[in-house]
Amino acid sequence: MKKALVVDDNGSNLTLEKDLLEIAGYQVFVAEDASSGIAIARKEKPDVILMDVRLPDMRGSEAALIIREDKDIKDIPIIFVTASVMAEGKEEIKNIRNSGFIGKPINTRTFAKEIGQYIK
Repeated sequence: MKKALVVDDNGSNLTLEKDLLEIAGYQVFVAEDASSGIAIARKEKPDVILMDVRLPDMRGSEAALIIREDKDIKDIPIIFVTASVMAEGKEEIKNIRNSGFIGKPINTRTFAKEIGQYIK
């Protein structure tokens, strides 16, 4: 079973993404801030991480860089799921390797399939 980690401080987004991935057969872990997300990633080593860009404790891009520096989890694909589609938001994440971007509001019909494309 594929494992996914969803990091989002908005409860309804978190629940929606979790439900869609569970329906698609994923085991899903959730975190409401970046620090918890990093800790869960280290412990569970998910196949994919879905990360909001705006989190209460740090930017999703900062969390991604911390993950990229950890030898045990550096290769996990990170998908930024965010409403911040401004140029600055894309600029901030474009240099993070093995990452992708899905804009909010997400398309509930194609979401799990989109996520699946990032998993080797």
